[in-house]
Amino acid sequence: MDDNFKMIEFEHIVKSFGSKVVLSDISVKITDEEIFFIVGQSGVGKSVMIKMLIGLLRPDSGRIFIDGEEITSMNEKLLLAVRRKCGMVFQHSTLFDSLTVVENVALPIQKHRKFGLSKAIEEAKKYLEMVGMIEFSQQYPSTLGDGLKKQVAIARTLTMEPKYVLFDEPTTGLDPISARRVDNLILDLSRTIGITSIVVSHDPKSIFSIADRIMMLYKGKIRLLGDVNAFLKSDDPVVRQFVTGAPQGPMEV
Repeated sequence: MDDNFKMIEFEHIVKSFGSKVVLSDISVKITDEEIFFIVGQSGVGKSVMIKMLIGLLRPDSGRIFIDGEEITSMNEKLLLAVRRKCGMVFQHSTLFDSLTVVENVALPIQKHRKFGLSKAIEEAKKYLEMVGMIEFSQQYPSTLGDGLKKQVAIARTLTMEPKYVLFDEPTTGLDPISARRVDNLILDLSRTIGITSIVVSHDPKSIFSIADRIMMLYKGKIRLLGDVNAFLKSDDPVVRQFVTGAPQGPMEV
């Protein structure tokens, strides 16, 4: 793929909060249809990176490009178009309990795509079908388990037809079966409709089963960037501790 068409690029990103340097000279490119995981201990800047992609945070220095456009200097009006390209699936599903599943998914279709209610409902059903949730369309979120709610939240995100979907801890708090269903859905979205997924995760089973590439952050730097084999075969003691989950090792609490 030509560098001019790299989908997302972080270029020498620096970000601090007060005296704490969270990201220090981070540069990485994320390519078309890739499932890209950002991993590391809590507080190393994983969620900060995806929030920068949609303009919720700005770097102290460095540049971020999406489809060749620099977004770091964009104002709020220009960022709206960027946010339409980048769907966000938050750790908590944030569905409206007063609306049925299909009404939850139809809501952004009405608001952003200006569809009438009946047409928005029909369109919403297509996305529920896509994530395997059509049979639950008339139920209310309060009747669903956390895993099913997460699938509905993904369907809702897809209604904006994003080019990239940003997942913040998508399997945290889910039972193992629900977590693997979410993993399979992320994989399916990449392979069947070409979604590029950027996933922040602590879940080893997710990381090492569906990732195309993994970036590990440690003390503000990229400790390792590579595929699953690069991580599993790494001799770096910090990476080894992360991979094995060992309580003792060089990683600081």
